[in-house]
Amino acid sequence: MKRTKIKHLLKGEEGEVLVKGWVRTRRDSKGGFSFLEINDGSCFANIQVVAEHTLAEYPAIESQLTTGSCVSVRGNLVASQGKGQSKEVLATEIQVYGPAPVETYPLQKKKHSFEFLREIAHLRPRTNTFGAVMRVRNRLAFAIHQFFQDKGFLYLNTPIVTTSDCEGAGEMFQVTTLDLSNPPSANGKIDYSQDFFGEKTSLTVSGQLEGEIYAMALSEIYTFGPTFRAENSNTSRHLAEFWMVEPEMAFYDLDDDMDLAEEFIKYLLSDVMEHCAEDMEFFNKRIDTTILETLKNITSSSFERLTYTDAIHQLQKSSETFTYPVEWGFALQAEHERYLTEKVFKKPIIVFNYPEQIKSFYMKLNEGGETVRAMDVLLPNLGEIIGGSQREENYDVLLQRMRDKDLDPEQYWWYLDLRKFGSAPHSGFGLGFERLVQFVTGMENIRDVIPFPRTPKHAKF
Repeated sequence: MKRTKIKHLLKGEEGEVLVKGWVRTRRDSKGGFSFLEINDGSCFANIQVVAEHTLAEYPAIESQLTTGSCVSVRGNLVASQGKGQSKEVLATEIQVYGPAPVETYPLQKKKHSFEFLREIAHLRPRTNTFGAVMRVRNRLAFAIHQFFQDKGFLYLNTPIVTTSDCEGAGEMFQVTTLDLSNPPSANGKIDYSQDFFGEKTSLTVSGQLEGEIYAMALSEIYTFGPTFRAENSNTSRHLAEFWMVEPEMAFYDLDDDMDLAEEFIKYLLSDVMEHCAEDMEFFNKRIDTTILETLKNITSSSFERLTYTDAIHQLQKSSETFTYPVEWGFALQAEHERYLTEKVFKKPIIVFNYPEQIKSFYMKLNEGGETVRAMDVLLPNLGEIIGGSQREENYDVLLQRMRDKDLDPEQYWWYLDLRKFGSAPHSGFGLGFERLVQFVTGMENIRDVIPFPRTPKHAKF
């Protein structure tokens, strides 16, 4: 007999079934019954199993039917006589695959802090919270692919090992096979010609530059993969390893870019509310009681668009006391972004046309040269969720921008080549996937929305 997942059992017809999963709770009745709550991860809900103590195998396995044990139950699916569930399984046979001794299994009935659960990352998926987080994460990943595939975008895999620093920030993890205790040298420097790739390589911070290559041939592409930042930050919003979604589109200007970003966000939020309703109810009840209202407001709102200059004016005329200075030419901080979205406009906003001096070399200059065609999508309760721009397609302007930013054009020769041969207007943006999952679930710490967080001094599991 084939196993039936619990999410299908709860909607299925009565009859003989086979269910497999992990015991969440057990309580015993004086009438000679045990009630087991079984969960298999397919949905938030458990299925109740009623096990008579007269079952032939029961005396031998009774001590093993504890929280955390893995079981197989054959029985009859019937309408439940008790409260709290619509259906239950009357067991005819129970097998214990793997016990979880009460004395040593750490996930008992008491509540555990998220900090503690990070120390047992191999077991935390069995909790209600982390099961719900991963189902939402899964659905969002599916919806990302569906959104772009429905629009005719091609999914592209860009390199994880790279020789270029997309952002020019230098905060990259180096990849090498050299003997670090005695690296080869030439002229007082490490001789990377003897390294595996014959030159200095690192883990990528972004797939954007490589994505542009394919947008210049295939028109519309998107990447969705792991990226890495060697930034020594231990905040609740930063990871050293995280996933990025980065579409690149030929023939898109900045307005097209902003239109796509707004449509993308609304699509993802609507999709997860529809397909993860039970999990989202849990987050709305236990994690953030305003999350569903927030998501619904975002999907029903048109995003306000204003220039960086107008945003600065809004902040300067406010009566708020900010920690970070508000001056033209300074980057907007999270406190500024949240003030604008939560108190001024009370909805998502897109800020565009940022000062050239605080943005990356590849962003297209506006007339006058003081600003670039960059944009950030800002959400209430979060701040920036998407950053993007129209890319500079003019060879001479891009070359000068590299020099102004103290970048070596020779390292980006292939990127410059795109502007020599059939250059075209094009745009793109990036969305940090974990930050999206964090926002949708209301989880406070980004380490709790990725299966295995990588942060400074922490690379367990």
